[in-house]
Amino acid sequence: MKTIVAATLAFLTPTAVAAAEMNCGEPKTQMEMNACEGKKLDKADTELNEVYAKLSKKVSAGGKAKLLEAQRAWLKYRDEQCAFETLGTIDGSIHPMEVAICLAELTKAQTKRLRAQLECGDGDICGGQ
Repeated sequence: MKTIVAATLAFLTPTAVAAAEMNCGEPKTQMEMNACEGKKLDKADTELNEVYAKLSKKVSAGGKAKLLEAQRAWLKYRDEQCAFETLGTIDGSIHPMEVAICLAELTKAQTKRLRAQLECGDGDICGGQ
């Protein structure tokens, strides 16, 4: 399954460059749609990495180790889940877009979870402290 996600992401990378040069408000071709969804995934991934880095600095040494372990497990889950969810499109031109949509959706959800941990106030029950 890793090769499915890796191959799809390799396809997204060149098209993500093209997305920077096009209007993603109204993509007209499948290639443009794929590129635009790749661009959205890049944005979601960047935001996740920023929140993760801030949280990693905030938590204790033990919390940091558990955060890293959890994030690695989550990445494997995300990639495998999206590989499974997009099996029906694997040979189609829509496949890269479907994978990017799935990855972005799960990435945004993980960012939300990590942000909640980051914004946990004094006296609140939060992990990794």
